[in-house]
Amino acid sequence: MPPLVDVVPVLALGALLVTAYVHPSARTELLVGLGAAAATLATGVLSADQAWTSVRDLAPVVAFLATILVVADVCARAGLFAAAAALVRDASRGRPERLLGGVFLLAAAVTAVLSLDATVVLLTPVVIGAAVALGTSTRPGSYACLRMANSASLLLPVSNLTNLLAMPHLDLTFGGFAVVMAPVLVVVLVVEYALLRLLFRRDLRERDRRPEVAAPVRVPRVPLVAVLLMLGGFAALSPLGVEPFWVSGAVAVVLVAWASRRRLLTVREAVHAAHPSFAFFVLCLGVVVAAISEGFLGDAVAHVLPDSTSYAALLVIALVATVLANVLTNLSATLLVVPLLAPLGTTAILAALLGLNIGSGLTYTGSLANLLWRRSLARHGDPPDMADFHRVSLLATPLTLFAAVTTLALVT
Repeated sequence: MPPLVDVVPVLALGALLVTAYVHPSARTELLVGLGAAAATLATGVLSADQAWTSVRDLAPVVAFLATILVVADVCARAGLFAAAAALVRDASRGRPERLLGGVFLLAAAVTAVLSLDATVVLLTPVVIGAAVALGTSTRPGSYACLRMANSASLLLPVSNLTNLLAMPHLDLTFGGFAVVMAPVLVVVLVVEYALLRLLFRRDLRERDRRPEVAAPVRVPRVPLVAVLLMLGGFAALSPLGVEPFWVSGAVAVVLVAWASRRRLLTVREAVHAAHPSFAFFVLCLGVVVAAISEGFLGDAVAHVLPDSTSYAALLVIALVATVLANVLTNLSATLLVVPLLAPLGTTAILAALLGLNIGSGLTYTGSLANLLWRRSLARHGDPPDMADFHRVSLLATPLTLFAAVTTLALVT
């Protein structure tokens, strides 16, 4: 039986994961996070300096998460997502397969620029509304949002927290990351789209409702320009060593000021949109996973990881990352596996990110985005069927992951 110093961090991680799945009140989330971190530190497996190092390393990522959530919230309140979905709906000209293609690309773009949480929480509801207005099934569009939330989060370091956590271990700039991952993403998009067309071919032929009259579309210019400038700021300032949260933070301040003047939100609502309790929760998670990495689980994972970057080794790395993501969630798995792969270099870490991002779409437990997507649909009266979810994920995830790893091996 493992000693107490190994058991307590694992139990603490279990408590954190259950809390993330249940999604309780902010106060409960904060208290569980602090309690789990305190119990872990009490074992002595981590020194105070090691715990502080973990928090310090995570702080820029958590700051980015908080600020990008504010940016996405203002964009949603201003109607940017609704306008984009309406444009896609109008461009489809009443054809469900064209609507799916437009939604597919829109979800990929939102994920790449505003992160996967914006796709599942803010974009999915308006995509469903666009399908209802067109008089076609909502399932293809909603699943396109889900699949793109995970699989399209490969392009930019800011697309997923897993990417940001890995960046300090990569010998790549913001632009360099995009250049390497762009061909991988193209292959992923082709495979995912083909599979969605196949899996939802019946839904794409159904037209059981009369289309609604489309309302005029007005794209809010200020949020759109702010998001584009933010993306340019990421690319321009990354080579200078400027952390992404400085850029997203500046854009968040500007958008909150703009939205406040138009009475779209209050400062209090902006603070709430940043989800500060979840930010502290992630910091506590980092401390717990750092302790686990020092124990038997870290040793076990290190033992199964390969010691090369051959094609077969990259497949194994992606597979291990996928398993860890679906057992621990991809955020916890990133904190555990990326430092272990750092000695193998950039290609090995990128292979792990493929498993941590694409592979996390295999089960509901793979990423918090999957659970948020499910809650979002349930709130709108259309909860997904678990069998239907796994029918899609068990076919699409392995095929997409294999194609992505193969492409990565060819371009690196």
